[in-house]
Amino acid sequence: MEYEVIIGLEVHAQLNTTTKIFAPAPTEFGASPNTQVSTVCYGLPGALPVLNEVALKKAIEAGLALGSEITLFTKFDRKNYFYPDLPKGYQISQFDKPICVGGEIIIHLKDKKEPKTIKLTRIHLEEDAGKLMHSADPEIPYSYVDLNRAGTPLIEIVSEPDMRSSEEAYLYLLNLKNILSYVRVSDCNMEEGSLRCDANVSIRPLGSSEFRTRVEIKNLNSFKAVKQAIDYEVEWQKDQYARNLSFPQMTKLWDSSLLKTIPMRTKEMAHDYRYFPEPDLPPIKISKEFVEKIKSTIPELPQAKKETI
Repeated sequence: MEYEVIIGLEVHAQLNTTTKIFAPAPTEFGASPNTQVSTVCYGLPGALPVLNEVALKKAIEAGLALGSEITLFTKFDRKNYFYPDLPKGYQISQFDKPICVGGEIIIHLKDKKEPKTIKLTRIHLEEDAGKLMHSADPEIPYSYVDLNRAGTPLIEIVSEPDMRSSEEAYLYLLNLKNILSYVRVSDCNMEEGSLRCDANVSIRPLGSSEFRTRVEIKNLNSFKAVKQAIDYEVEWQKDQYARNLSFPQMTKLWDSSLLKTIPMRTKEMAHDYRYFPEPDLPPIKISKEFVEKIKSTIPELPQAKKETI
C-alpha cells in the first residue's frame, strides 16, 4: 500500500535575553550547575514571577517576521506536570491566548518549480525547564538536577501538519532558523539547546483525508537527527500497518547511537495537563501602536530582498 506522510513540527527557540522570562537570574550558557538561579527558578514558596518585557518584545518580533497576527489580549497559563527538573510542579506557558496566531514559512523543493507554503498554527511564550544530568559511572546510579535553564524564555512555534517528507521538514526548519537568526530574536544554536524540535509524524493511505495515530518524537537537536528520526518513524509505522498491528498515540525519543526511535510514554492530551490561567501574572493588553513600533524596527527579510531584485 502507498502511504502519504503527515508531519507537523513544534520548535522551541530560546530568546536571546540576558535574564530569564519571569526572574532576574542570568541566562549565560555553560555556567556551573545551579549558579544561574533565583528564588523564582527554584519555585520557593512566596516567590512571584514578573514578566520580562524584552522577552515579550522578541516574541512579537518573531511573530511579525513570520507573518503572524499579534494577539492584542494575551495571558499565561499553568501547564501542570511532575518531573524532577520542574521544581514548581508546573510550567508557565500559554494555552488558549497565544501571543501570535497564524503565519507561514515558504520552502523551495529541488524537484518542484513552485514554492510550498507551510502554515503556522501559533507561537506562544513559555519558560524552559531544568536539565537532568545522568551519571556515566555505573557504580554511581544517580541523576542530578541542574536548574540553570529553568525559566529561560522560549517561544514555541507550532506548524500545521503540512509537511509530507523529511526533506520538507528539514527545509522548513532551516528557513525558520534563518529567519529567527536574521531578526536576532534567537541565536538558534542547536548544540547549546537554543533551538529544539519535536516532530509529530503519522501516515495514511494515499488519497485518504483521515488522520491516523501520530507519534511525537521529542527534543531533536540537529537537522540530521530531524531527517533520520522522521524517516525511521515512517518506516516503523508502515511496518506496523503491514502486519495489521495498532499502536497508541505516544511520545518517543531518537537514539542517535542505535539510529531508531525509542518509546518513552503514551502521549498526553491537553486535558492531562490541567491548564488554568496563571494566577500570579495578570493578562496582557498590547496596543496596536506598540506592535507598529516594533514592526518598524524589523529589517527587510532576505526572501523579500530577493523578490525585489
